[in-house]
Amino acid sequence: MSDRLYIFDTTLRDGEQVPGCQLNTVEKIQVAKSLEQLGVDVIEAGFPVSSPGDFNSVIEISKAVTWPTICALTRAVEKDIDIAVESLKYAKRKRIHTGIGTSDSHIKFKFNSNREEIIERAVAAVKYARKFVEDVEFYAEDAGRTENEYLARVIEAVVKAGATVVNIPDTTGYCLPQEYGDKIKYLMEHVDGIDKAIISTHCHNDLGMATANTLNGVINGARQVEVTINGIGERAGNTSLEEIAMIMKCHKHLGIETNINTTKIYPTSRMVSSLMNMPIQPNKAIVGRNAFAHSSGIHQDGVLKNVHTYEIIDPKDVGIDDNSIVLTARSGRAALKYRLGVLGVNIDDEARIDKIYQKFLKLADLKKEVTDVDILTLAGADTAEAHAVKLDFLQVTTGMGVRSVASIGLDISGQKFEAASTGNGPVDAAVKALKKIIMKQMTIKEFTIQAISKGSDDLGKVHMQVEYDGSVYYGFGANTDIVTASVEAYIDCINKFKKS
Repeated sequence: MSDRLYIFDTTLRDGEQVPGCQLNTVEKIQVAKSLEQLGVDVIEAGFPVSSPGDFNSVIEISKAVTWPTICALTRAVEKDIDIAVESLKYAKRKRIHTGIGTSDSHIKFKFNSNREEIIERAVAAVKYARKFVEDVEFYAEDAGRTENEYLARVIEAVVKAGATVVNIPDTTGYCLPQEYGDKIKYLMEHVDGIDKAIISTHCHNDLGMATANTLNGVINGARQVEVTINGIGERAGNTSLEEIAMIMKCHKHLGIETNINTTKIYPTSRMVSSLMNMPIQPNKAIVGRNAFAHSSGIHQDGVLKNVHTYEIIDPKDVGIDDNSIVLTARSGRAALKYRLGVLGVNIDDEARIDKIYQKFLKLADLKKEVTDVDILTLAGADTAEAHAVKLDFLQVTTGMGVRSVASIGLDISGQKFEAASTGNGPVDAAVKALKKIIMKQMTIKEFTIQAISKGSDDLGKVHMQVEYDGSVYYGFGANTDIVTASVEAYIDCINKFKKS
């Protein structure tokens, strides 16, 4: 009989901590519903005490999903726990995730405390949380760098206090796979009462070992994994849900099963990427554009003779359907709405569908066919309609041996403005013209162009960071014209100035 591995998804909490990837409540509900369809066991919906937005998101997600456990993060502080309890009042299954740093570095420099006091605070937090909910998870922050004997003492104390799940985070992504696996094994063998709790992994990817560490943790006894869609998360990210799910599916000899409906992986991945404006690297395992592509002549020959020669996963197993509907300028609203639904974006508001459809028609006139990523981009970009600053027109003259010149028109709260400028290339000229209208001291800190697919007529995405008045703002633009996409990303940053 196979062991059950519980999937704890923290895309909406740890994943959303990526700069520039914040979602509003409506978008979070959309992701949460997709995670439910995917088969995720636990959804970490937010850190309620951190902001009114997070508090409200936990409430609304609790109302929106049916069977997954909804988890709220706290520190080992009674006020945090009180607010988490309030945010979970509508959850059908609720969990409080509380904890404290346990490494000597955290104890000394973060808390100015000592080991015994940390154990007391950990136990007090778990006991307090258990007054309100039956399911309490304890995290030992920086467990990866915590000495094993002391970590075992902490875990034993919180399990006796009532913790049902104990989370062993490799917070900095420092551990080697063998080292992390041995840590889990040590706890399994040295913690009295460990059979009364589930050990959970939470691994970061700073050294590229998050998935390997998580797998070694599972092999040595962990039965919950904390993961994110596409591996998003702070710094280098977290363990990827899709990687762990497919490892378990491919390596059945491990005797470990998840509840994940793997055919929902690809559409969920694309939806999260689109909503968070977070590109997926082409060579990303499982969900990258090139994950099932073969360019080597030897590989192509082998695949043509027998697909299993070089493919260990059937693309359909992760939801990649080569026979999906192709959308063109002749497709109607129904086809567009259907395709959005297949990709995990369910929109009942006909007015919004109509806005997306009008953008779709304009794009379809420029392209032979519209891809799934194009559609998701259109669905995610329609919020720009409410912006105070909008691009009216952009005309650029450029070429070899000539100075690039740009003429731009902006609509700012209904008023029309125009300007022109030269520059070192078309994007530079366009941005300089824009700055003549928006007379603020702004500096581009990061400028990333991502070609969505391989065609010359496809949408290009631009991600931009702009510094203004000591703060950094994140913008996004998408267009078949990369210069226009760059200007739209810059304008997206400007529209966020007044909101901060």
